[in-house]
Amino acid sequence: MASLHYKFAAMNSGKSTQLIQAHFNYLERGMRPLAMTPAIDDRFGVGVISARVGLELKVEVFSESSDLLALIRERHAREPIDVFIVDEAQFLTREQVYQLASIVDDLNIPVIAYGLKTDFRAELFPGSYHLLCLADKVEELKSICWCGNKAHMNARVSEAGEVMRDGAQVEIGGNDRYVSLCRKHYLDGKAYLD
Repeated sequence: MASLHYKFAAMNSGKSTQLIQAHFNYLERGMRPLAMTPAIDDRFGVGVISARVGLELKVEVFSESSDLLALIRERHAREPIDVFIVDEAQFLTREQVYQLASIVDDLNIPVIAYGLKTDFRAELFPGSYHLLCLADKVEELKSICWCGNKAHMNARVSEAGEVMRDGAQVEIGGNDRYVSLCRKHYLDGKAYLD
């Protein structure tokens, strides 16, 4: 029986590496994975999932208006899909998370969604919230703060290296804009070792 998996972590935890490895594992066994990433995340090019360790995967994209259930149903009718893998799942809408649940329940296709849990203000993203509510299996991947403790906060930093507390929830960026911190250093506003 298929399941909806949600794997979340702070930035720089290896989510993309694990996603690319999972995709490869299905291919290696002669199966047909389908991976998608949101079009909004174009840091490495549209439709490119890139891991810091040098791995890269070219995938299809979805937007906020995409009907993932209809898309997967149509594709699955043409050629069976063995697993649907979603990158940057925090950007899913509530409706899209419910569509993922229907892909699992109605089409019997496993779904693995990777993403952040919270934004730079320590607030849940809509996609993350609904995945936490609906996922069959939830797994936190580990990341490390500069102090060596577990990092589970995503701090947005200014060009001067200051932890920012205000701004739009979504601002695409990588290590130039975000740093993973433990709760203590996030709350203290210490993005880096002095």
